[in-house]
Amino acid sequence: MKYENIVVAIDGSDAAEKAFQKSLEVAKNNNSHLILAHVVDSRTFATAEAYDRTLAERADEYATEILDRYMAEAKKAGIENVEKVIEYGSPKIKIAKDISKNKECDLIICGATGLNAVERFLIGSVSENIVRQSDCDVLVVR
Repeated sequence: MKYENIVVAIDGSDAAEKAFQKSLEVAKNNNSHLILAHVVDSRTFATAEAYDRTLAERADEYATEILDRYMAEAKKAGIENVEKVIEYGSPKIKIAKDISKNKECDLIICGATGLNAVERFLIGSVSENIVRQSDCDVLVVR
């Protein structure tokens, strides 16, 4: 099976870095379109934003900065067909349902754990939910 459109979940964690490195290998082997996706979890600052409106702006700046860095690294590694996507909402829903469908992906690559330990404890991990809810193959990188 050849993977044509690969979505990589990027959140700035060490696990996401490992997933990104694996995605470079898979994308090269399949001559794939690589989609670097970051979801700003707007639920985490929804109530605090009433007091500090710059939270959303800073989250957006962080997402842009990290995705630009990964795009440059992917191009340096020889992957020409690469793009970035920034969405807002729940990462586990946006990646599994929205981004993967909109980009017609046939593989999602994500890290085994992400940044939000509290959410992972209370609700379950983002990677677990991606595996459960996605309509395409999912590679969880440890």
